[in-house]
Amino acid sequence: MMLGPIGFAAPWLLVALAALPILWILLRAVPPAPIRRRFPGVALLLGLKDDESVSDRTPWWLLLLRMLAVAAVIIGLAGPILNPQDEAETGNGPLLIVLDGSWASARDWDTSAELIDGILAEAGRQGRTAAVLRLTTPEEPVFRAAETWRTRIPGFAPKAWEPGAPDTAATIAALPDNRFDTYWMSDGLAREGRTDLLTALESRGTVTIYESPRPPLGLKPVRIEDGALQVTAARPLGLGPQDITVQAMGRDPSGTMRTLANLPMTFGDGALETTEALSLPAELRARVTHLTIAGSRTAGATTLSDDSFRRREVALIGTRAEGEALDLLSPMHYLHKALEPSVDLLEGGLNDVIPANPDVIVLSDVATLSDLEKDELIEWTENGGLLLRFAGPRLAASDVSREAEDPLLPVRLRAGGRNVGGAMSWGEPKTLAPFEATSPFSGLAIPSDVTISSQVVAQPDPSLSQRVIARLTDGTPLVTRKELGQGQVILFHVTASADWSTLPLSGLFVQMLERLSISSSTSRPAAEDLAGTTWQPMQIMTATGRIEPAGTLPGVPGERLIDAPLAADLQPGLYQGPDRTLARNVLSADTVLRPAQWPARLRVEGLARAAEQPLGGWLLGLALALLTADILATLALSGRLRGGAAGTAATLLAALILAAPAPGHAQDDTARAIEATAEVVLAHVVTGNPQVDDLAEAGLRGLGQVLNFRTSVEPADPMAVNLETDELAFFPFLYWPITPDQPIPSGEAYEKLNRYLRSGGMILFDTRDADVARFGAASPNGRKLQALAAPLDIPALEPVPEDHVLTRTFYLLRDFPGRHPGRDVWVEAAPADAEKIEGMPFRNLNDGVTPVVIGGNDWAAAWAVDERGGPVVPIGRGYSGERQREIAYRFGVNLIMHVLTGNYKSDQVHVPALLDRLGQ
Repeated sequence: MMLGPIGFAAPWLLVALAALPILWILLRAVPPAPIRRRFPGVALLLGLKDDESVSDRTPWWLLLLRMLAVAAVIIGLAGPILNPQDEAETGNGPLLIVLDGSWASARDWDTSAELIDGILAEAGRQGRTAAVLRLTTPEEPVFRAAETWRTRIPGFAPKAWEPGAPDTAATIAALPDNRFDTYWMSDGLAREGRTDLLTALESRGTVTIYESPRPPLGLKPVRIEDGALQVTAARPLGLGPQDITVQAMGRDPSGTMRTLANLPMTFGDGALETTEALSLPAELRARVTHLTIAGSRTAGATTLSDDSFRRREVALIGTRAEGEALDLLSPMHYLHKALEPSVDLLEGGLNDVIPANPDVIVLSDVATLSDLEKDELIEWTENGGLLLRFAGPRLAASDVSREAEDPLLPVRLRAGGRNVGGAMSWGEPKTLAPFEATSPFSGLAIPSDVTISSQVVAQPDPSLSQRVIARLTDGTPLVTRKELGQGQVILFHVTASADWSTLPLSGLFVQMLERLSISSSTSRPAAEDLAGTTWQPMQIMTATGRIEPAGTLPGVPGERLIDAPLAADLQPGLYQGPDRTLARNVLSADTVLRPAQWPARLRVEGLARAAEQPLGGWLLGLALALLTADILATLALSGRLRGGAAGTAATLLAALILAAPAPGHAQDDTARAIEATAEVVLAHVVTGNPQVDDLAEAGLRGLGQVLNFRTSVEPADPMAVNLETDELAFFPFLYWPITPDQPIPSGEAYEKLNRYLRSGGMILFDTRDADVARFGAASPNGRKLQALAAPLDIPALEPVPEDHVLTRTFYLLRDFPGRHPGRDVWVEAAPADAEKIEGMPFRNLNDGVTPVVIGGNDWAAAWAVDERGGPVVPIGRGYSGERQREIAYRFGVNLIMHVLTGNYKSDQVHVPALLDRLGQ
């Protein structure tokens, strides 16, 4: 039985409510009036008062109280339930739960899992069998007891691909013929085959759709234009304006994954796509591993980078013709035209470019090298460099690699060259032979107009056949290669200009350079270009956008890598080929996200369902409270309750208060006290500036993580402290960032602060202005600090002396930087009689903890980390900046260890170790 949102488990008990009018009449019944007879002795009783009186009529409000109590008992025993599942919704036959199970389902998988668990629990209570089917991995549904599926819900987590038309067809074929109801957990995206599957499911029973109201977001593969990364985000619905942030993720010099850059993007009103440019320095761009939309934990909202994402540094060494008319005769001109769109070019002498450690060095017809240049070039190549050499008249006329193989050439060369019309005339220019399967050029189409008229010839050698990666039709080597240490040496036996061949004039020349990883293609290769190659997965992406090692997954044929639909045997990730890597992302450049359109006859609901809540206990409790009030009121009316009307009212109020639940704020205060004292908790003072307060919390969170990793201190999550309302005694350390406009605390707050400082607590005052002012009132923050600290009981201060215990509580420190460097940090001054004890490396300083530490280095900014553990605020540049952040963390560790241990590190027992560390 349903009455609005409330259902009743035993509705027949509600029949008893019909007896309430009869009860009212019985309670209101008045006995017949007595016969009055005058008795003379009654005059003696006049003026006396009976302490116990009985009313001749029950007051209406007392009757109403009793009626409400009886009604509450009746309704409570009827089993009222708020938001119950009605029979029409749950059905009574077998139940099939269909999951799209795609990357778009991952955005709300936790909520979906809770919903599925609730549906299966309800089906189990009703004795229904159930089956679960995921479309991305279709299989024949097996109906069994609903409870058995609840433990298997985590195994149905979404996959990083979408169900295709073959998957949908296989699902339809696997459906049983018997009748069952269907709950379809949709990911909100339209795709081929969905209508056919819906028709098949409706022919077997009712279908209910559950779908998240949040549309999924996606990132298309990044392309490079004008040296900037062009980032395109997509959404399926043209809603109103929407702001998102795309994060460029990569590893810092220490190998830690961090956010390297943030790119704000905005969808226009009704727009389905938005594109923004992200400009990064070449060094930073080379570290980017993937881009992701902040807050969207899906594979579709993440795009991986590969070789086409980066611009390699290539150094060109050779002679460039002077004058515009001679450009077409210069090999350097052709190399510039082929490489300039896709790489960063370096020019100069070898002594200039080798220290820059480029990815590739190209020598165009350079025959003779000095001993110093040769040694440096060999060392660079052995360390992983790629040396590309082109032949020419100078190399053909030299004696390089004639008698013995030169380390910087892949083969020995014959004297002179081979050309048309000479002593060894070919008769006609030769063409290229098809590339072998083992060649990095395998699969490239050879234009018919590419001909070779001259070349340098390789000396026959037993190892020659293994080093040839391109031949002419007569078998003559055209390109040879050998390994040198961790690097490679490659020789084109023709010039880089059009003097000896038409190869530099063709598109094949650029493709060959791309295959050798000399340049990075900014366009996606076609499937036919990768035919005959096998690509090994190196990293794969899960449905939630997490990047994991590929493990032992098998290789993928090159012709499938580009265009084949994603599936279990072709997952999104990073694939390693013969000479480069390619990323296969969930979304392609031409992907269009379309919302799922459901027929009006279907019921479409959100993932969040109101939970069932029994009300019987509350109503029985209310009945008990009303009966308690009835007893007190009856006693008061009969005169047995002392205190008169005021006492009666007070007693009734006390009874209602006792029956009511305890106030929430008292419970909150108790819970906060338990949370603050159960573990070590670092706290920060609320300033009223949301940005400063959030940064302070993130800073203490980062410092807590460092303490947890490096020391025996394991702080809990930091807390924010309101000086006016919160107790301070729970926290050993308070971080107080200073802002110019924060309010002055009240007198009661200052009383708590002084009590806190006198009882051993420490406050770190941070003016955050060391970049513009030194300690004092030279800045608005400094003046605010003076106003805030004036009522505090702060001892005399001095700059941190070199032998203060803060310099050695855990790390040996000389400076205390934060976001800003600087040593102007002030602590409690040492006693005037503090002297250095013989044999001790430091003075006998104050034995307690300094109650205040004052500085302006903005330590919270240096400590701050986000939810993923990455830094929030950049510090400096490169290694020096990360070193400054590390010293800031060390100062924080020393600070907390000093708070917790006092001057423990001033004890004599530590002297030998400290002297050894100090080198004394």
